[in-house]
This record gives sequence, structure tokens and C-alpha cells, in this order.
Amino acid sequence: MTQSKITMPVISQEEPNRVLNIGDFDDFWDNKPLQFTVTKYTKILSYVQKIPLVDPLAFLQNFTTKDTVYFYWENPNKKESIAACGITKRCIIRSEDRFNKTQNFIDDCFKQIISKGEISLSGSAPRIFCSFSFFSDASAEDNDFPPATVFLPRFQLIKKNKKCFLIVNYPLRNSQQEAKIIRNLNYKIVTIDWQEQEQLIVNDNIESNWNQKNIFSTEHSQYFRNVVGSALESIAVNEFSKIVIAQATDITSLIPFRVIQSLHNLRERHPDCYIFSIANGQGKNFIGASPERLVSIQNRQLVTDALAGSAPRGKTNAEDVQWSNLLLRSRKEKREHQAVSDFLIDRLRQMGLKPYQLPLQLLQLSNIQHLWTPIYAHLPKDIEPLDIVAQLHPTPAVAGVGTEIACERIRHYEKFDRSLYAAPLGWIDHQGNSEFIVGIRSALIEGKHARLYAGAGIVSGSNPDKEFIEIQLKLQSLLKALV
Repeated sequence: MTQSKITMPVISQEEPNRVLNIGDFDDFWDNKPLQFTVTKYTKILSYVQKIPLVDPLAFLQNFTTKDTVYFYWENPNKKESIAACGITKRCIIRSEDRFNKTQNFIDDCFKQIISKGEISLSGSAPRIFCSFSFFSDASAEDNDFPPATVFLPRFQLIKKNKKCFLIVNYPLRNSQQEAKIIRNLNYKIVTIDWQEQEQLIVNDNIESNWNQKNIFSTEHSQYFRNVVGSALESIAVNEFSKIVIAQATDITSLIPFRVIQSLHNLRERHPDCYIFSIANGQGKNFIGASPERLVSIQNRQLVTDALAGSAPRGKTNAEDVQWSNLLLRSRKEKREHQAVSDFLIDRLRQMGLKPYQLPLQLLQLSNIQHLWTPIYAHLPKDIEPLDIVAQLHPTPAVAGVGTEIACERIRHYEKFDRSLYAAPLGWIDHQGNSEFIVGIRSALIEGKHARLYAGAGIVSGSNPDKEFIEIQLKLQSLLKALV
């Protein structure tokens, strides 16, 4: 973790060179490879310290490079954001049993942690971050984002309402190091000029350096319409009742895309969505603004969302109300939504849970609105967060009904690897609290190149032309934010 401008530290008069002259510590702080292996027997010091109120995006801007593994997460409406970077412990899993193996890794990791510092701060527990690809088997792009990646970060900055704190997860070679490491961490943290991280440096006058015209080629649009037509024929003979067909759109910029600036644009434009970015440390970032929460667990209370059925937002209040009413009355859109709701209720009941749902309502975003049904359940202690994720992924909102045949056809129809698109992304803390979203309205960025993803749910009554328009509408949230 490269250090920025230094201020006068408020620490004891112990000689700084003596305090900091530890090779392992310097390698850790500078995000260099460690000279020893962190195993399941290694104790991990998780040190919490309250810091001045800063912007986690500014923290990422100052303390990461293209070679840094990181996970960014923000929910503007909840006034919560997280920046986690560097690797204290990581596991990459290529297995059909990836969710269970990931949960086992997480359980083992939390057993290693010794929490110190200002641990009474609400929400200051260390979190472990996970990303899963849509399909569980390896693909040509497996080296970019494997079927499952789970890691405990070296540094985790959390901003919640008017509080901000830093968590450092330091692996101890031996327990005798603990007191000395805490002194070193205190010294390092207070010598950071946090004023530099208070506000993200952005340029609101930056214009896109790629041609925004004609990004939807005639060839691609016609292929999508043909695929929808083929899917409708299969639906007509009851091979499946719904399938979600996605489209990937590739764009190239004259200069490398500015990921941090693009994330800032997304959070400004889409405060009702989850803003996220996952960097694999090899120059690739998966970013987006997802409206879809797969599962949230707080104090054993589970919430999941049935989110399917879409319509545009109106340009005037009267037009907006008209679109809303059309959406609420549409048999086709309500049938698509009901398939998702029924699936979630059934899958939770299969686990012995007793879910209940709120009445159907609208989730209105900046450029699109969806039919939305929140679903709740109490979670017993013997059910882990990733048990729920495994049970729910993929939902009919991103795959179809029935799931197996829909996924098989998705592989046949789509000429690209979904990778992390429409897959679960999120975090878990040691108390079993967790939050996972579905990685839709997303883009894979590498240097000057970006691949944008969006999908449409196809059911009986779908119109290929209208579905392509919906794809274009969903892509606008990304197209307008990327710079």
C-alpha cells in the first residue's frame, strides 16, 4: 500500500526506524508478495482504527495500481461504501461444489482472525469478499475471473453514514509479533494524509473517447432478433417457459478507460443501484450498477428480491405514470415477474424456510423501471449465507424456467462467455451477515477495451424488436458513464 503525503504523526517517541524496520511488515504494507505462506494455521491480526471521513473511491485512486486485486462496493441510498484491496489470504476454486468449498474457506479464515483495535465500532468486523462466474465450469476466460474467487483483503476501508474506519488484516509469523505489529500499524495509519482522500478528484468535463454512434451493429441486432425468434419457437412447444438472452457489446476507446471516474459517474447517475468493481490484479476490471440484490442477511434475517419485468421511464411525469401503469397491467411482464417470485419462494421452502413476500411494487431507476417483490425469511443458525446463494443462483431473472434447459440454450445462443455477468458478487462477515448482488448492467474493462453486457427475459408474447430495444435501454446506464 503506497503511502501518500506524510503528516506529523501523533505517536510515542519510540524511534520510527526501529519501529518500521521489519521486512515482512514493509512488504505487506507496500502490497508486495510475502516471504512466507499464509496457511490455515496462520493467525491473522485484524486491526480496526477509526479514521477521518474519506471517500473510498479516492482511497482506491491513491492506493491501488492496475496490478492490485480489489473489490469496491457502494450503495449510495444506504450511505455505505467499501474499498477492499490487497490479498492477505485468497482461494481460487474450480469445482461444481464451489459454493460449499468457498464457505469452508471462509469459516476457516474467520477462525484464524484475532480482532484488535476499535472493535466496538458498529460494522467494523472484517469481511471476506467473493465473486462467482455465471457457469461453474472453467472457460476460455477462466484465468480472468475463475468459477469462484474468495479473499480476505489486506486493507478494508468502510464508510457508513458519518463514520469511517480502516481494517488491516495482517498475518502473524508468530504470536509474539502482535504488540509490535500493532505499534507499526498505528504509526503507518496516522502518517497517512487522510485529507487527500476526503474527496475524489474528478473531471466533470471529461468526454468519452470512443464513438457512441452505431455501437449496435446490424449484424448483432439481427442475430439477437433471430435468437429471440428461435427461443419463442421452443417456448411454444413447451421446451421451457422463459429464457434470458444476453448481448455483449464491445467498444474501444482512443485512451484507456478511467475506471475510478466511471464508477463515480455510475454512483452519481444510479443512487438506487449497487455500484461495484472487481479488479483481478491483471489489468481487468468488472464494473457495474446493479439494481438486483440476490440475498442480504442481517442478524439472521434474510431478504431477497424478485426483480423482473421492465419498462422505460417517461420524459414527463404524465408519460412516466403511463409507462408505470402499462407495466403493472402487462400480462407478459407480470408473467415473467411471477416466474422469478415463485422460483425464489419455492427454493427457500426447499431449505425448510418460511418465506413471506410483500405486495408487488415498482422499482424505479433513472432510465428504467421494474416489477419488484421483496421476499423475507428468518435464517436458522445451521444455514450459511453461501447455502442460500447456491440455492438461488441462477434465478429465472438471469437464466430462465426451467433452469437446466435454459442454461443449456444460453450456451448455444450466446456467442460470448458470461464470466461474472449475471453472477453472484458480495461479502460475508464473521457473524454471518452478508450481501450478494447479481452482476447485471455491467462491463468488463481492460485498458482501451470494454465489453458491456445486458439481457432480456423472453417469454410467450415477447417481441424480438421490443426486446432488442430493452437491451439498448439497459446498456445506456453504462454507456453514459464510461469515460
